[in-house]
Amino acid sequence: MGRNLEHEFSMLVREIRKEYVGNGPREISTRFMGNWAVSEMKGNLTNVEKFMITSDQGKQMVHEARTKMIKEIYKKPEVLEKFENLIGARVLRLFSDINIEEDTAMTVFVFADSVDLKSK
Repeated sequence: MGRNLEHEFSMLVREIRKEYVGNGPREISTRFMGNWAVSEMKGNLTNVEKFMITSDQGKQMVHEARTKMIKEIYKKPEVLEKFENLIGARVLRLFSDINIEEDTAMTVFVFADSVDLKSK
């Protein structure tokens, strides 16, 4: 049961990123730990971003855009509602970062209640 919820959560993260960023990650995996959902994403950068990161200034711009933009997306009530409906708990906060060189991003969702994998 838990693996299915992890998969559904990962697919929702991919769907949101495709809708708002224009492409979703190539690979995504999510794990639940207590009231945390940790999503690791690989293959996030667009071709334009890959070109931009060939300079230090481009790396900084892409990193800043990717981290700030993602946090803004997850503040949208309609986006939060999708995650809260899936998990059955309110999202309290979110932490997100990307390693530009490795093209790996991590997002940690903190929910008000522990994620109960057995009842989902």
